[in-house]
Amino acid sequence: MSETTTNAHCSRRGCRAPADWALVWNNPKLHTPDRRKVWVACDEHREYLANFLGMRGFLRETVPMDEFEG
Repeated sequence: MSETTTNAHCSRRGCRAPADWALVWNNPKLHTPDRRKVWVACDEHREYLANFLGMRGFLRETVPMDEFEG
């Protein structure tokens, strides 16, 4: 795990909790299939952010931060 992922904070607006999850996504209308973007989430906001991305068809995978290689 890189220092960047070690110091990452949750992507939910207003949350400063350490990130425990990497939510890997892309918008197929804007990005090529191999392009990946990442939001990070604390345990409390993982489901909220995953649902937000999933409802739009953007979520590709959810990975624990200690396993994320991004």
